Amino acid sequence: MYTTLISVEQLQQLQQGDTPFMVFDCSFELMKPEAGPQHYAAAHIPGALYANLDTDLSAKHGAPGAHGEVVVAQDDGPPASGGRHPLPSCEKFATWLSSIGFANDMQAVVYDRNGANYCGRLWWMLKWMGHDAVAVLDGGLQAWQAAGGEVTNREEPARFQSNFVPGEPIAKLVTTDTVLRRLGQPDQNLIDARAGARYRGEVEPLDPIAGHIPGALNRPFADNLGPDGKFKPASQLHAEFESLLAGRDPATVVHQCGSGVSAVPNLLAMQIAGFGTTALYAGSWSEWSNTPGLPTRQGAEP
Repeated sequence: MYTTLISVEQLQQLQQGDTPFMVFDCSFELMKPEAGPQHYAAAHIPGALYANLDTDLSAKHGAPGAHGEVVVAQDDGPPASGGRHPLPSCEKFATWLSSIGFANDMQAVVYDRNGANYCGRLWWMLKWMGHDAVAVLDGGLQAWQAAGGEVTNREEPARFQSNFVPGEPIAKLVTTDTVLRRLGQPDQNLIDARAGARYRGEVEPLDPIAGHIPGALNRPFADNLGPDGKFKPASQLHAEFESLLAGRDPATVVHQCGSGVSAVPNLLAMQIAGFGTTALYAGSWSEWSNTPGLPTRQGAEP
């Protein structure tokens, strides 16, 4: 069972074995949502299904409102988080997994073309559903192709429907209320995965207020990858997070970003580094900055 990363060679071995598995292509472009499905249609790992951030991995429905709020279809039930990419309810997500034939006894392998930015979302969501056998393909589609892995542009056949049953969550989810209640307390340490300029409030292309949640530390999610596009060695990640936390308890970490997506590579990296399971604030800055009265800060933390 692979629970964090899986290498190209390990995926190739999985393809030759008897273990039931499913591969998901989660490629996406935030500013051009139609590009992800187009890239998948042009080239994907044979057998991989496409998981769309907007329609499969979010409760999103239709265009954002005037202030960035998300319009959610009434028949989807209440989302499990707020923000620009609200988590769907557990029931809705389980229904989607069942509709594509994913079953509880399967190993999931997720990848993208975007430095694990988007496939991490599905990795985390399956953990949230109690499914531990899910791993990110280290290096993504680029590593697969560099190793001579086959790609295809054919349409994948439909799968028989399964009956995926959610279990007890392995992942930790926190809400805006929890973050606000613990703000400034030693039992919560926020790590913001956005680029430094957005964190400091120098630019803000998406949300109504620039800056960050007071007290949040900054670690852009791309810092977890080496020049080859793969995650850095566990020992290096461990040292980098220890330096960032500067004596703070790793067990108190809550990850966030703009909409709860690019925060996951930091969460995954901490798990690879041996820090265990840390929490995700899925609403992130898009929910925080759209909630009247919440404190914000610009510039770097002292």
